[in-house]
Amino acid sequence: MPSQLRIALCQYTAAADEADTMALLSPLLEEAAASGADLIALPECANRMVAGRKQLAKNSTVEGHSPMLADLMEKARAWQKWMLIGSLLVKHETKADMFVNRCLVINPDGEVAARYDKIHMFDVEVGDGQTYNESAYFVPGQEAVVAEVAGIRVGLTICYDLRFPHLYRTLAQAGAEVIAVPAAFTRVTGVAHWHSLLRARAIENGVFIIAPAQCGEHAGKRQTYGHALAVDPWGKVLADGGEMPCVVTARLDLSLVAKARASIPSLANDSARGIKLVVAEK
Repeated sequence: MPSQLRIALCQYTAAADEADTMALLSPLLEEAAASGADLIALPECANRMVAGRKQLAKNSTVEGHSPMLADLMEKARAWQKWMLIGSLLVKHETKADMFVNRCLVINPDGEVAARYDKIHMFDVEVGDGQTYNESAYFVPGQEAVVAEVAGIRVGLTICYDLRFPHLYRTLAQAGAEVIAVPAAFTRVTGVAHWHSLLRARAIENGVFIIAPAQCGEHAGKRQTYGHALAVDPWGKVLADGGEMPCVVTARLDLSLVAKARASIPSLANDSARGIKLVVAEK
């Protein structure tokens, strides 16, 4: 098993149009490839950030017809890199007028090695003047996914999943040593919770957390927080992208996973599943 994983996390401000996004992303991809990373990771909504359903439907395709996906697959093959596309917003294959928020892992042969559809839909009002209602037009996923990336087991999650710790425990118990959290976190919730939640998920499960992120202002004046992070199993922040477009690099020493889990064996000691609940009444 590999003892380390070199990562490059891309942070940028996705446009509403996929081609425009690819134009601004390409220099970051070149920088990431040149960094010597084994894995290049992109954020949620890697292909586009839109103002609403009408704009999302415009020029959307199913996964297999995405020009950006084809381009990224070719780059992974040419560079012989693993690539984690944090998510693509694409049409659902069978449900008319519906979409999926899909994470894809691309191997160095330029092939899709794993897929994960976002499970938890972001249906909230966070006080930033925006209304988020993903369940109105996205079909939620039904399966947790662990992918093998360069010989390392990587759990796949997306953004709002971060607030559901049982998913991360499930992935860790399935052998994940690294869990990806590609995100387009709102600025309001990012300032309040982003660092705390990512560090908590790392500490609770003795895993590395890697979180490529969207940043800046997008269509419809939606603002995302940035701060792409790499966090080690002890909760130490290894790298932080700040708030501007950039490439964040880090080297993950996988031996730290076993050390953290030996020091605090919470995975082995977890006896909560199946526990009886008693609600005390007066």
